[in-house]
Amino acid sequence: MGRAFRLLVLAGLALVIGACAVRPPYEPADDPLQPMNRVIYKFNDKVDRYALKPIAKGYKKVVPHPLRTGVTNFFSNLKQPVVIVNDLLQGQVLQTGSDTSRFIWNSTVGLAGVLDVATPMGLPAHDEDFGQTFAVWGFGEGWYLVLPFLGPSTVRAAAGLPLEWELDPVYRTQRIALRNSANALRIVNTRANLLGASRILETAALDPYLYTREAYRQYRWNQIYNGNPPPPPPPDFGDDGNGVH
Repeated sequence: MGRAFRLLVLAGLALVIGACAVRPPYEPADDPLQPMNRVIYKFNDKVDRYALKPIAKGYKKVVPHPLRTGVTNFFSNLKQPVVIVNDLLQGQVLQTGSDTSRFIWNSTVGLAGVLDVATPMGLPAHDEDFGQTFAVWGFGEGWYLVLPFLGPSTVRAAAGLPLEWELDPVYRTQRIALRNSANALRIVNTRANLLGASRILETAALDPYLYTREAYRQYRWNQIYNGNPPPPPPPDFGDDGNGVH
Protein backbone atom coordinates (compact mmCIF):
# COMPACT_ATOMS: atom_id res chain seq x y z
CA MET A 1 0.00 0.00 0.00
CA GLY A 2 2.85 2.37 0.88
CA ARG A 3 4.61 1.71 -2.41
CA ALA A 4 1.43 2.25 -4.43
CA PHE A 5 0.80 5.53 -2.57
CA ARG A 6 4.34 6.77 -3.31
CA LEU A 7 3.90 5.91 -6.98
CA LEU A 8 0.61 7.81 -7.07
CA VAL A 9 2.26 10.85 -5.46
CA LEU A 10 5.13 10.78 -7.98
CA ALA A 11 2.67 10.48 -10.85
CA GLY A 12 0.71 13.44 -9.49
CA LEU A 13 3.85 15.56 -9.18
CA ALA A 14 4.87 14.73 -12.74
CA LEU A 15 1.45 15.76 -14.01
CA VAL A 16 1.47 19.03 -12.08
CA ILE A 17 4.96 19.91 -13.31
CA GLY A 18 4.60 18.89 -16.93
CA ALA A 19 0.95 18.91 -17.96
CA CYS A 20 -0.58 22.31 -17.52
CA ALA A 21 -3.11 22.53 -20.33
CA VAL A 22 -4.95 20.22 -22.69
CA ARG A 23 -3.24 20.27 -26.08
CA PRO A 24 -5.07 18.46 -28.91
CA PRO A 25 -3.00 17.00 -31.76
CA TYR A 26 -4.05 19.71 -34.22
CA GLU A 27 -2.12 22.20 -32.05
CA PRO A 28 1.70 22.24 -32.15
CA ALA A 29 3.40 19.71 -29.93
CA ASP A 30 5.11 20.93 -26.76
CA ASP A 31 8.56 19.53 -27.54
CA PRO A 32 11.24 21.62 -25.76
CA LEU A 33 13.37 18.48 -25.26
CA GLN A 34 13.53 17.73 -28.98
CA PRO A 35 17.37 17.64 -29.19
CA MET A 36 17.52 15.02 -26.42
CA ASN A 37 14.42 13.25 -27.76
CA ARG A 38 16.05 12.92 -31.19
CA VAL A 39 19.16 11.35 -29.64
CA ILE A 40 17.02 8.81 -27.78
CA TYR A 41 14.93 8.24 -30.92
CA LYS A 42 18.09 7.39 -32.90
CA PHE A 43 19.26 5.07 -30.11
CA ASN A 44 15.91 3.27 -30.07
CA ASP A 45 15.94 3.05 -33.85
CA LYS A 46 19.36 1.38 -33.86
CA VAL A 47 18.31 -1.08 -31.15
CA ASP A 48 15.23 -1.89 -33.19
CA ARG A 49 17.00 -2.05 -36.55
CA TYR A 50 19.93 -4.24 -35.50
CA ALA A 51 18.43 -6.35 -32.71
CA LEU A 52 14.69 -6.30 -32.13
CA LYS A 53 13.45 -6.22 -35.72
CA PRO A 54 15.62 -9.16 -36.92
CA ILE A 55 14.57 -11.21 -33.89
CA ALA A 56 10.91 -10.36 -34.55
CA LYS A 57 11.25 -11.41 -38.20
CA GLY A 58 12.78 -14.72 -37.17
CA TYR A 59 10.08 -15.23 -34.54
CA LYS A 60 7.34 -14.55 -37.09
CA LYS A 61 8.93 -16.95 -39.57
CA VAL A 62 9.33 -19.79 -37.06
CA VAL A 63 6.24 -19.45 -34.86
CA PRO A 64 2.92 -20.32 -36.59
CA HIS A 65 0.28 -17.59 -36.78
CA PRO A 66 -2.24 -19.37 -34.49
CA LEU A 67 0.40 -19.68 -31.77
CA ARG A 68 1.39 -16.00 -32.13
CA THR A 69 -2.29 -15.09 -31.84
CA GLY A 70 -2.50 -17.11 -28.63
CA VAL A 71 0.53 -15.27 -27.21
CA THR A 72 -1.02 -11.92 -28.15
CA ASN A 73 -4.31 -12.91 -26.52
CA PHE A 74 -2.55 -14.12 -23.37
CA PHE A 75 -0.67 -10.86 -22.77
CA SER A 76 -3.73 -8.80 -23.69
CA ASN A 77 -5.68 -10.68 -21.03
CA LEU A 78 -2.96 -10.01 -18.46
CA LYS A 79 -3.50 -6.29 -19.04
CA GLN A 80 -7.23 -6.50 -18.36
CA PRO A 81 -6.92 -5.57 -14.64
CA VAL A 82 -5.29 -2.28 -15.70
CA VAL A 83 -8.09 -1.72 -18.20
CA ILE A 84 -10.81 -2.47 -15.63
CA VAL A 85 -9.29 -0.18 -12.97
CA ASN A 86 -9.11 2.68 -15.48
CA ASP A 87 -12.65 1.99 -16.67
CA LEU A 88 -13.73 2.60 -13.08
CA LEU A 89 -11.55 5.68 -12.61
CA GLN A 90 -13.01 7.18 -15.79
CA GLY A 91 -16.57 6.49 -14.66
CA GLN A 92 -17.31 4.10 -17.55
CA VAL A 93 -19.71 1.83 -15.69
CA LEU A 94 -21.01 -0.21 -18.62
CA GLN A 95 -17.52 -0.71 -20.03
CA THR A 96 -16.30 -1.79 -16.58
CA GLY A 97 -18.90 -4.54 -16.54
CA SER A 98 -18.11 -5.59 -20.10
CA ASP A 99 -14.35 -5.72 -19.52
CA THR A 100 -14.75 -7.56 -16.22
CA SER A 101 -16.92 -10.18 -17.93
CA ARG A 102 -14.40 -10.39 -20.75
CA PHE A 103 -11.58 -11.01 -18.28
CA ILE A 104 -13.52 -13.75 -16.45
CA TRP A 105 -14.55 -15.60 -19.61
CA ASN A 106 -11.11 -15.45 -21.25
CA SER A 107 -9.28 -16.35 -18.04
CA THR A 108 -11.41 -19.46 -17.51
CA VAL A 109 -13.00 -20.83 -20.68
CA GLY A 110 -10.30 -19.14 -22.74
CA LEU A 111 -7.50 -21.01 -20.93
CA ALA A 112 -5.82 -18.07 -19.16
CA GLY A 113 -6.57 -15.80 -22.10
CA VAL A 114 -4.84 -17.83 -24.81
CA LEU A 115 -8.21 -18.16 -26.55
CA ASP A 116 -10.36 -15.09 -27.05
CA VAL A 117 -13.83 -16.48 -26.38
CA ALA A 118 -15.22 -13.14 -25.21
CA THR A 119 -15.17 -11.19 -28.48
CA PRO A 120 -17.58 -13.57 -30.27
CA MET A 121 -19.83 -13.22 -27.20
CA GLY A 122 -20.17 -9.47 -27.80
CA LEU A 123 -17.53 -8.44 -25.25
CA PRO A 124 -15.02 -6.46 -27.33
CA ALA A 125 -11.52 -5.55 -26.19
CA HIS A 126 -10.83 -2.05 -24.89
CA ASP A 127 -7.50 -0.38 -24.21
CA GLU A 128 -7.51 1.95 -21.21
CA ASP A 129 -4.51 3.09 -19.18
CA PHE A 130 -3.62 5.67 -16.55
CA GLY A 131 -2.43 8.18 -19.14
CA GLN A 132 -5.91 8.17 -20.67
CA THR A 133 -7.47 8.44 -17.22
CA PHE A 134 -5.35 11.49 -16.40
CA ALA A 135 -6.53 13.05 -19.66
CA VAL A 136 -10.18 12.37 -18.74
CA TRP A 137 -9.48 14.04 -15.40
CA GLY A 138 -8.35 17.17 -17.25
CA PHE A 139 -4.55 16.93 -17.27
CA GLY A 140 -2.87 18.05 -20.49
CA GLU A 141 -0.33 15.89 -22.28
CA GLY A 142 2.65 18.00 -21.17
CA TRP A 143 6.00 17.76 -22.91
CA TYR A 144 6.51 15.19 -25.61
CA LEU A 145 9.03 12.55 -24.53
CA VAL A 146 10.93 9.73 -26.19
CA LEU A 147 11.73 7.09 -23.58
CA PRO A 148 14.71 4.73 -23.95
CA PHE A 149 13.50 1.37 -25.31
CA LEU A 150 9.83 2.34 -24.75
CA GLY A 151 9.56 4.93 -27.51
CA PRO A 152 7.15 7.89 -27.87
CA SER A 153 5.34 9.19 -24.81
CA THR A 154 4.37 12.37 -22.98
CA VAL A 155 4.67 13.52 -19.39
CA ARG A 156 1.05 12.51 -18.85
CA ALA A 157 1.47 9.03 -20.32
CA ALA A 158 4.83 8.44 -18.62
CA ALA A 159 3.37 9.41 -15.23
CA GLY A 160 0.99 6.46 -15.50
CA LEU A 161 3.59 3.83 -16.31
CA PRO A 162 4.70 3.05 -12.71
CA LEU A 163 1.07 2.53 -11.73
CA GLU A 164 0.53 0.16 -14.66
CA TRP A 165 3.65 -1.81 -13.78
CA GLU A 166 2.36 -2.11 -10.23
CA LEU A 167 -0.73 -3.92 -11.59
CA ASP A 168 1.17 -6.03 -14.12
CA PRO A 169 1.60 -9.63 -12.88
CA VAL A 170 4.67 -10.08 -15.09
CA TYR A 171 6.52 -7.14 -13.53
CA ARG A 172 5.41 -8.14 -10.05
CA THR A 173 6.63 -11.72 -10.17
CA GLN A 174 9.59 -12.42 -7.89
CA ARG A 175 11.04 -15.10 -10.17
CA ILE A 176 13.53 -13.07 -12.16
CA ALA A 177 14.12 -15.64 -14.90
CA LEU A 178 10.38 -16.04 -15.47
CA ARG A 179 9.82 -12.27 -15.46
CA ASN A 180 12.60 -11.63 -17.95
CA SER A 181 11.49 -14.45 -20.24
CA ALA A 182 7.86 -13.32 -20.21
CA ASN A 183 8.82 -9.70 -20.90
CA ALA A 184 11.12 -10.75 -23.74
CA LEU A 185 8.37 -12.85 -25.32
CA ARG A 186 5.86 -10.00 -24.97
CA ILE A 187 8.24 -7.48 -26.57
CA VAL A 188 9.22 -9.73 -29.48
CA ASN A 189 5.63 -10.79 -30.12
CA THR A 190 4.45 -7.17 -30.08
CA ARG A 191 7.24 -6.14 -32.44
CA ALA A 192 6.35 -8.97 -34.81
CA ASN A 193 2.77 -7.69 -34.91
CA LEU A 194 4.07 -4.24 -35.91
CA LEU A 195 6.39 -5.22 -38.75
CA GLY A 196 3.95 -3.89 -41.35
CA ALA A 197 3.63 -0.54 -39.58
CA SER A 198 7.40 -0.08 -39.50
CA ARG A 199 7.58 -0.54 -43.28
CA ILE A 200 5.06 2.29 -43.69
CA LEU A 201 7.19 4.56 -41.48
CA GLU A 202 10.37 3.76 -43.39
CA THR A 203 8.83 4.54 -46.79
CA ALA A 204 6.42 7.38 -45.99
CA ALA A 205 8.23 9.71 -43.62
CA LEU A 206 10.68 12.41 -44.70
CA ASP A 207 11.44 13.05 -41.02
CA PRO A 208 10.65 9.85 -39.09
CA TYR A 209 10.96 11.63 -35.75
CA LEU A 210 8.27 14.22 -36.55
CA TYR A 211 6.09 11.61 -38.27
CA THR A 212 6.25 9.36 -35.20
CA ARG A 213 5.57 12.23 -32.82
CA GLU A 214 2.46 13.43 -34.60
CA ALA A 215 1.18 9.91 -35.29
CA TYR A 216 1.57 9.08 -31.59
CA ARG A 217 -0.25 12.24 -30.47
CA GLN A 218 -3.12 11.55 -32.87
CA TYR A 219 -3.28 7.91 -31.75
CA ARG A 220 -3.47 8.89 -28.08
CA TRP A 221 -6.08 11.58 -28.75
CA ASN A 222 -8.19 8.96 -30.49
CA GLN A 223 -7.73 6.54 -27.58
CA ILE A 224 -8.76 9.13 -24.99
CA TYR A 225 -12.08 9.66 -26.77
CA ASN A 226 -12.60 5.94 -27.48
CA GLY A 227 -12.39 6.44 -31.22
CA ASN A 228 -14.72 9.46 -31.34
CA PRO A 229 -12.59 12.58 -30.73
CA PRO A 230 -14.19 16.02 -31.05
CA PRO A 231 -13.64 17.68 -34.44
CA PRO A 232 -11.08 20.48 -34.65
CA PRO A 233 -12.48 24.01 -34.48
CA PRO A 234 -13.13 25.81 -37.77
CA PRO A 235 -10.25 27.98 -39.02
CA ASP A 236 -10.22 31.57 -37.81
CA PHE A 237 -9.61 33.88 -40.78
CA GLY A 238 -9.67 37.00 -38.61
CA ASP A 239 -11.92 40.05 -38.72
CA ASP A 240 -12.35 41.74 -42.11
CA GLY A 241 -13.28 45.03 -40.44
CA ASN A 242 -17.02 44.61 -40.85
CA GLY A 243 -17.52 42.29 -37.93
CA VAL A 244 -17.41 39.26 -40.19
CA HIS A 245 -14.94 36.50 -39.30
